[in-house]
Amino acid sequence: MNRFLSSAVNRIDAKGRVSVPAHFRAVVQQRGYSELYAIRQLDVPALDVGGLDLLDRYEERIALEDPFLQTADDMSFFVHGDGAFLKLDQDGRITVTDFIREHTGISSEVAFVGRGNFFQIWEPSKLSAYGAEVRARLSQLRQGTKPGEKPE
Repeated sequence: MNRFLSSAVNRIDAKGRVSVPAHFRAVVQQRGYSELYAIRQLDVPALDVGGLDLLDRYEERIALEDPFLQTADDMSFFVHGDGAFLKLDQDGRITVTDFIREHTGISSEVAFVGRGNFFQIWEPSKLSAYGAEVRARLSQLRQGTKPGEKPE
């Protein structure tokens, strides 16, 4: 299995570290990531975390923009200036830094969520609320309505 799948909640230890779930660490090792790249989500209090291929994906999108327009500059700031590298220690833990805490609201526990080619870090109650929103939107789509519309 070489995808980040499923979810887990782990407690932050006294030194401010949290264990990345074992099945996520297995994917990290299989993909040969020596360090992890984290970037803040724009519209939710979560971080996307992956290898350099995650950074490459964003840079490929930036390269499509006119470098003289504000959009390219804004995207570069977001990807290059508003991200951070996370180091996994020998026991598979990352330090929960201010960079992580400020954007997510994480205090004592970290929720990890697989997203296929990357994973996300959330504060557990915020993830729970977001999951309910996602299921509601998908339920509406299944009923043949768009989000915000009422079923006929």
